[in-house]
Amino acid sequence: MSNLNGSKSQNLTRVLVVIVNYCTPSLTINCLRSLQGEVQSFPGIRVAVADNDSGDNSVEQIQTAIASEHWEDWADLIPLERNGGYAFGNNAVIRPALQWEHPPDYFLLLNPDTVVYPGAIETLVNFMESHREVGLAGSGMVNGLGVFKQRSFRFHTILSEFDSGLRLGIVSKLLSNWTMTKPMPDEPAPADWLPGASLMVRRQVFESVGLLDEGYFLYYEETDFCLQAKRGGWSCWRVPESRVMHMAGQSTGVTTPGSRKRLPQYWFDSRRRYFIKNHGWMYAVVADTVWILGFACWRFRRIIQQKPDPDPPHFLSDFIRHSAWFNFQ
Repeated sequence: MSNLNGSKSQNLTRVLVVIVNYCTPSLTINCLRSLQGEVQSFPGIRVAVADNDSGDNSVEQIQTAIASEHWEDWADLIPLERNGGYAFGNNAVIRPALQWEHPPDYFLLLNPDTVVYPGAIETLVNFMESHREVGLAGSGMVNGLGVFKQRSFRFHTILSEFDSGLRLGIVSKLLSNWTMTKPMPDEPAPADWLPGASLMVRRQVFESVGLLDEGYFLYYEETDFCLQAKRGGWSCWRVPESRVMHMAGQSTGVTTPGSRKRLPQYWFDSRRRYFIKNHGWMYAVVADTVWILGFACWRFRRIIQQKPDPDPPHFLSDFIRHSAWFNFQ
């Protein structure tokens, strides 16, 4: 079903695009369709779709689309034996590709719920070719309504967690240098971390700091990876000229705007893992404590001001139950 390991594809591959599919065949096929023009205009792009043991008809639908659309020369489908999560699916493609005689110069991690605008990949490559110290570069994101989202992210800290829980404008302004999100200019600019929805990674980053941490099932793995890259001496930049439409949450349904879906345990487990792994258990306890205090204040204020409840069901109780208070790893 896959000829990704063929010597011909290895020799010609400069950018390997990695898409992890789980029960979203229609989204994945639309994403592949948006990549067709990129492949034709910028030689050296190859795409690998790793199916995380979807258990539906994803494999059949995607394989049929690849054959009927005549994408076999540049697209491969790799069915995996289990669903090990986002990092697992990406690593299943990246790990063997690093062992090729001529491994790709770049890997583009791309969500299935994206549509790639013309020139997006070439723009990222050209930027990284002219900035050799940059290890990771992310596209500018456009939402499903075509609105460009001018923001990137800082690493999580105790102060950012307090602000995230409290949600009070005056406090957010006072903590503007520590809040998790920050506005970005229209030109390329550095960021602490960027979403894995469209993230270009230089091969040498994987070679020097390792692959994505498969201890994360979903969420926080790209944040963690960007932090490891920074500690390894690599910088991360957002390049708004490279544009990708991202229909956030369509793959999981968890972060869909307006969703009232209860957050799964793996979201809390990933968050806790990030803090304990990178800052230690005590730091994680303090981060959880200030978030809980801030969120309790927000809930009290929401009731007093009769504001609608935007949060997932059982958010506070789930957060406490899965916090570092009661879990040590």
